[in-house]
Amino acid sequence: MMPQPAPSRLRPRLRLKDGPVLVLGPGRVDLLEGIKRTGSISAAAREMDMSYRRAWLLVDSLNLSFRTPLVESVTGGQRGGGAHLTAAGEQVVALYRQMEDDTRRAIASAQAALEALLPPGSPDP
Repeated sequence: MMPQPAPSRLRPRLRLKDGPVLVLGPGRVDLLEGIKRTGSISAAAREMDMSYRRAWLLVDSLNLSFRTPLVESVTGGQRGGGAHLTAAGEQVVALYRQMEDDTRRAIASAQAALEALLPPGSPDP
């Protein structure tokens, strides 16, 4: 079995902006994945230690940032409603994760060289 490479000390984060407006980033995509997993905006928010209001505002922002909504919610009913990703939401999550993977591979060599210039040891959290 081949040894695993040491984890990277530097953690790049992919954030996509439309002009000055943040459209998509790791937290928003994590929220979308949480909604897909739980079927609920509030449950996804709880998993992320986020207020429901903050999660709802992020979902609203995401829905307005794309041509079609990424999340559809159902209110009330016997089961108390819920939420799910639309086909566009599923596509946005998949494309973002692909961009993350592609970016990680593209910068691996330069990132390793930059990390080699850091002092030894782990920084304090």
